[in-house]
Formats: sequence, structure tokens, C-alpha cells
Amino acid sequence: MLRVEMLYHRIVVALLFVILLLPLAATLIYALATQWGATILPDGFTLKWFAALWSDPRFLQALWHSLIICFGTLVLAVVVILPVMFVIAYYFPRLDAVMNVLILLPFAVPPVVSSVGLMQLFATDPLPLLGTPWILIGCYFTITLPFIYRAISNNMQAINLRDLMDAAQLLGASTWQAALLVVLPNLRKGGMIAVLLSFSFLIGEFVFANLLVGSQYETLQVYLFNKRSGSGHFSSALVISYFAVVLFVTWLANQLNRQKG
Repeated sequence: MLRVEMLYHRIVVALLFVILLLPLAATLIYALATQWGATILPDGFTLKWFAALWSDPRFLQALWHSLIICFGTLVLAVVVILPVMFVIAYYFPRLDAVMNVLILLPFAVPPVVSSVGLMQLFATDPLPLLGTPWILIGCYFTITLPFIYRAISNNMQAINLRDLMDAAQLLGASTWQAALLVVLPNLRKGGMIAVLLSFSFLIGEFVFANLLVGSQYETLQVYLFNKRSGSGHFSSALVISYFAVVLFVTWLANQLNRQKG
């Protein structure tokens, strides 16, 4: 009976993976195809679309812009949110209910409405940030707040923050020594999950990037939008490259986390 249940679970998981990977596999085949029309399989395979993509300076610049904005946002979010979460969890635990409501506000307002308000606010003095990466970093900071707060908050509850702090203080550590040397290393897993979720979401964000900066500071998604009228093989190569970048960053983060562990 147990073997039948295990076989059933494996079949369900395998079917789920096939359903998820099938569109990506079709996109990869189309990116490698010389021509794919009325036939089941392509007429031939080539790497010229990937070569054309990765030799395009505009694509490399857009990729670099996306990475700068994503990592800049994540660093800012972790530096600002983590101390605030520690203070709330340790000193003011009742404020957690208020924060659970506040972190939903970025999703309560549609991105188009938010963009219009930000365009009017930052288009002129005293902070003319429209068209610069700074306005995207500030905007993305509010978007990542729910991901980072929830992941780290769950991690804090799992490690019993107050008991851990009390134990460290009984051993002679000050509050901030206990926070930095005892609590922070135990939040590594939750922090890594929060960063990876936020990164995979931010690098694919399009609405804010297109409306607030557009081609003035072209990101990867804006570049894909501007190339929509070109070759479908080229666009497919771009989509596959996008997934490859996300997978590479995820793998690198897991490797660094494993080495620290």
C-alpha cells in the first residue's frame, strides 16, 4: 500500500513538472530553430539567435541595469526592514498585526495608478527622479516589503526570538550583540528565501519600469517589450536567457548559503 502511494505521489509530481517545463522547452526549441512553421519539428537548429542576443550591447546594458536595480533594492530593503522587524518582534510584538495590514498596501493600489502618482510627484523639483534608477529602487522597495517581511517574520517565530535573546543575555551578551551574533545567523534561511523571491519578482517587473523610466534607463523587461516586433526566435532566446539568469542567481545564492552553513 505504501509503495502504491509513493508511486502515485511521484507520478503527480512528475506530471506537474512536465506541465511547468513544457512551455519553457517549446520556447527553447523555438529559440534554437532555424525555421519552424507547419512541421512538427523545426527544419534545423542554430545558435545564431543566442549569439545575436548576447552580442547586442543594448541587451547587455539592459541586463546590467536590471541587476543593479534588483540588488540595490534588496540591499536597501534588508538593511531597513530587518532592524525594524527585530524591534517589533522583541519590543513591540503587538505591532505585528498592524504591519500585516501595512505590507498589503502595495498590492491594494494597481501599479498603473501608483505610477501616475509617482510621475506627478517626482517629475519636477525638489526631487526630479523620474527617468532615473533611483525612483525604481524606491518603488521596488515597497513591492519587496511583503515578501521580505513575511519570510523573515516566519523565521523569527520559528527560532523563538525572545527565548533566544534571553538565553544570550543570560550568558553576558548585550541586546545588540545577541541580535547580531546569535539571532542574525539564525535568520539566514528566511532571509535567503525572501531575497530569492523578491529578486525573481523584481527582475520580471514591467509596469513600473516602463512607465517610470522607460528607455531612459532600459531594463530587461523594457528591452523585451521594445523588441516585440522583431523576430520571434530572437524574443524566445531572450526569454530563455532571462530564465537562465534567474536560475544562475538562485544557484549561486544556494551555493553561498551552503558554504556559510
